[in-house]
Amino acid sequence: MCTAICQGRYFGRNLDLEYGYQESVTVTPRNSPFRFRKMPPMDTHYAMIGMATVVDNCPLYYEATNEKGLSMAGLNFPRNAKCLPVRSGADNVAPFEFIPWILGQCDSVAQARPLLQKLNLADIHFSEQLPLSPLHWIIADQQESIVVEPMADGIRVFENPIGVLTNEPPFDFHLYHLSNYMNVSIHPAANRFSEGYEPKPYSNGMGGIGLPGDYSSSSRFVRAAFVKLNSRCDGDDLGQFFHILESVSMPRGCVRMHDGRYEITRYSCCCDSELGIYYYTTYTNSQINGIDMHQENLEGSMPISYPLMLSPQIFMQNQKKDGMTP
Repeated sequence: MCTAICQGRYFGRNLDLEYGYQESVTVTPRNSPFRFRKMPPMDTHYAMIGMATVVDNCPLYYEATNEKGLSMAGLNFPRNAKCLPVRSGADNVAPFEFIPWILGQCDSVAQARPLLQKLNLADIHFSEQLPLSPLHWIIADQQESIVVEPMADGIRVFENPIGVLTNEPPFDFHLYHLSNYMNVSIHPAANRFSEGYEPKPYSNGMGGIGLPGDYSSSSRFVRAAFVKLNSRCDGDDLGQFFHILESVSMPRGCVRMHDGRYEITRYSCCCDSELGIYYYTTYTNSQINGIDMHQENLEGSMPISYPLMLSPQIFMQNQKKDGMTP
């Protein structure tokens, strides 16, 4: 389960899982080659930064932003995702290759669209230990975003005017489902109950009664869309972006899995597509940490990874030093 949003120069997501894969923030420089299973290699490409599990110097990206400002994330899509056999005449790309294949050569959504017309997301596992994950993807720049879903009848591409993606059902359902919440409002509650009786509001925020509060993917889509579309920044766009993600984050104990483990928001991230900076928080460390892609040698030939800072970072304002209060 996950939630991704894009807002102007910022792109990010919550990764909601009950376990991790030793993920790290990873920069892939321009000359670190991508070797695809069925497609020609990319010996040079756009540099990118994002969260990945790195196996034998191969970054398996969960989400990333390239140096041109194009961003992309894969989210769980278990019921409907269908990868097809390798097909002659198509661009056969394995799902774990999809993010670098797009971000390595495209600088915008407009440039990515034609590639999707010949795309076949092929049924190819990375390894026996790392089988295919059933995913769909959001691709975004500062002007627009689209959703790519591999279905039994082929690749479906949707325009995404909301700039939000969660999980099941397919994306067109989520847009249709928003119609059920047309009366939800940021404004004070208005009486529509009856002309014969006028209830009185007893609290601010009652215009939002009916906004779903559960953790299902359809409810998170509605809540994230409502918060994102009504969000107003006051000079702290980055902090506001993390607040939007917090509105759909999962605390441990609220979503129990069949095996007894609990799904949590393992990390939240925000990519600044203009500056190439990847910001993140983790479940156990709410401090915003940042890694600047442009501080690395982007002409290099090997991925650079930074382990997540998991320990809590707490600043004590009245910490005494040498018997004195600072």
